[in-house]
Amino acid sequence: MTPHCKGVAVLARLKWVQQVHDNAGFTRFLAALPPSTRDAVDARILPHGWVPFQVFIDVLVTLDGLFGQGDLSLCRELGGWAAAENLPRVFKIFFRFGSPTFIFDRAAKLWSSHYDSGTLVVVDREETAARLVISDFAAPHRAHCLSVLGWAAKSIELSGSEVTYAEEEKCRTRGDDACEMVVRWK
Repeated sequence: MTPHCKGVAVLARLKWVQQVHDNAGFTRFLAALPPSTRDAVDARILPHGWVPFQVFIDVLVTLDGLFGQGDLSLCRELGGWAAAENLPRVFKIFFRFGSPTFIFDRAAKLWSSHYDSGTLVVVDREETAARLVISDFAAPHRAHCLSVLGWAAKSIELSGSEVTYAEEEKCRTRGDDACEMVVRWK
């Protein structure tokens, strides 16, 4: 099965390019995309429409190659940027009254409304820490894991807490049985 994600994930990254690197950067980015992904972007991605997951990965990898270090570390920043861009509008009340764990629990319940593959589970909950586990995703990619990690770290900040640790400790792309991220805050 080829996985899909909601268009809002791709659109947030496209908006990042336009805001941070203006029209010239966006044009350069479009030219660097694989042709099928460029066609998908040109065809107008809808926020709540399903987009092939490979389009999302191509966007992340291309952005990292053009505007990052080429080591996928920009994917983490892009995940945080997308969280700041999208979450406060949709989950405003969660950030006002919820702890990071509360927010992660809601995100786990909403995983299937953003991806049609895999699950996100919050385990090892503590008052100031959580382990996020992505299991059974049909096409794991490190760019995706780093993006989720960036999203989680920014979610902690948006809830008013300070991130003290945020790392990807396991990844299926390295042979692990699941992708696991650990986050701690104060």
